[in-house]
Amino acid sequence: MRAIRIPLGGISRSSPLRHRLLSDPPHRRHRRLLRLKVLIDDKTLAVSFAGGKFILITTTNDIVKPPLAAGPMCIVATDAIAFFLSHIEQCLATKNLKLGHCLHACLIKTALTQHTLIANRLIDLYSRCGSLPCAKSTFNDLQFKNDQSHNTMLAAYCRTGSLDVAYRFFDQISCRNLVSYNTMISSLTHHGHHEEALDLFAQMRKDIIIMDKFTVVGISIACASLLALRCLRQLHALIIVSGLELNLIMSNVMIDAYGKCGDVDASHCLFDRMKRRDVVSWTSMVRAYASACRLEEARAVFASMPERNVVSWTALISGYEQNGEEEAALELFTQMMAEGVVPTPFTLVSILSACASLGLIERGKQVHGFTFRRFIGLDSFNVFIFNALIDLYAKCGNMVSASIVFDRMPDRDIVSWNSIVSGFAQNGHGKQSLDVFERMVKAGVEPNHVTFLGVLSACSHAGLASEGCRMLSLMEKDYGICPRAEHYGALIDTLGRKCQLKEAMQFIECLASGGDLAGVGTWGAILGACRVHGNLEIANIAAESLFKLDPKNGARYTMLSNIYAAAGLWDDVRRVRLLMKDKRLKKGAGYSWLEVRSAKHMFVAYDKSHYQAEEIYSLLATLVDHMIDARDSVEYKQCHVSVNDNY
Repeated sequence: MRAIRIPLGGISRSSPLRHRLLSDPPHRRHRRLLRLKVLIDDKTLAVSFAGGKFILITTTNDIVKPPLAAGPMCIVATDAIAFFLSHIEQCLATKNLKLGHCLHACLIKTALTQHTLIANRLIDLYSRCGSLPCAKSTFNDLQFKNDQSHNTMLAAYCRTGSLDVAYRFFDQISCRNLVSYNTMISSLTHHGHHEEALDLFAQMRKDIIIMDKFTVVGISIACASLLALRCLRQLHALIIVSGLELNLIMSNVMIDAYGKCGDVDASHCLFDRMKRRDVVSWTSMVRAYASACRLEEARAVFASMPERNVVSWTALISGYEQNGEEEAALELFTQMMAEGVVPTPFTLVSILSACASLGLIERGKQVHGFTFRRFIGLDSFNVFIFNALIDLYAKCGNMVSASIVFDRMPDRDIVSWNSIVSGFAQNGHGKQSLDVFERMVKAGVEPNHVTFLGVLSACSHAGLASEGCRMLSLMEKDYGICPRAEHYGALIDTLGRKCQLKEAMQFIECLASGGDLAGVGTWGAILGACRVHGNLEIANIAAESLFKLDPKNGARYTMLSNIYAAAGLWDDVRRVRLLMKDKRLKKGAGYSWLEVRSAKHMFVAYDKSHYQAEEIYSLLATLVDHMIDARDSVEYKQCHVSVNDNY
């Protein structure tokens, strides 16, 4: 066959070339020539001839060149396949969907879309570029599908989060292999369906498919998320029995999984057996010890690390914060900043939580300012930081700042709404809390049990007993949420504050008749209400129940003793105090605190342990004198007004 000169614009109706090409019989014409008008990279036009040979027309001189028999532009089918595959790979690397469509059009006219390898790569290209309909169309048009075709299409469904469709497609695959199962398992764990991932792994075992390293990683993550220590141990035993060697990534994931499941000794054993460790291995071990509340060992591993990154620092800081060592967490954060390590949003969330727990609002404001300066204009200023800031300001009593942060959030989740609802409730703003709840419902956000606990607490602080009963009924009937002991306790507290103690006891009896036993919080709310209203009869009933449910809590005995003391029943006071002494129970001392220059100072009654105790008590005495003088002045003015009125 000779090379034919073809203009890039195509062949006009009056062209002799058109007459020459169309003079052949249809069956020969179809075999000989498939004309393309597809521009590739804005430079190349491809023309396909029969016999498995291709001519690539460039924009130079607007002609086909050189002849088919010679030159680099004449390529056989294998070269054409390699050419298209390389361009598809470039599209994948650059996410160039437009160029991918051009390539696909070119392939359709050359019938190469029926080449399985090329079609598979096109499906992958479309799925990674977010064009699922095109991926599905390419898959359906492919006549000769192989295992890779099905697995690539399955990955496309999983990548878009269409797990229901992915499951149906997975069930339709006749010859499922290891890649099929790994794709589904990793997708299920990624979207939080961990139990389904374990079920699928069990099905994979029944199909006698041997797992690999990807299976181990996916199932380990599922076990860690479910805290399924037994399943994790079974997986580990299966790895040993099958002779699968743990590589670095598998070891790191299993160390982390054992730590989250509470078996830190197994984590340590795996860590010691590793031939090679990286910073992830060390960080996983730090996190494992921190999760098990073994902070000294976590600190020792951290100190032994050959290199640290911000994730390592964050693991240790969050470990201290989550185990109630907020001051140590703040000290670590200061040390991290001194070493020039830039914190991540996760680090800052832990620090804000520590400040909230300690009530250090000034320190929290400093972190807030740093966060704003550091992440202004970036996505890293995410919903988790906003939620931590709302929690900080709410716990420190600054609901104005909490509301400002909430109103400025670009996106809110259920935690955001719960934080602001509970914040208003805890600070005594019951009406505002209920108003936010109404906004939440109108916004289409479905409340959960934490939301209703905040709402019931708001009703308690605002004295809205009837509204509290309505909310408890609402959560059951409209949202299908089964109330917990803390919800009942909040409603009992609401009734107690309104001096409706008989109604509260009737409510407890209804719970008992329905099979729900009143918990510690419920009886504690009753006892607290009895102390306020001086009801000795119900106080004795509540105290007896509390002594059975919470026998080691000295605060319950102290409260009953105070109720007796308020009623002048000193014999009963001595009896309760003696009972506490016999059981060796003590009530933790109450204390007050204040923040000075980002430092927290605590004081108990008659406390003189502070290094500035003399100056503090001297200033306190001066303030008391001023208050007495102010009181006397007010009383004198009131008396003088009263005398003048009599005259």
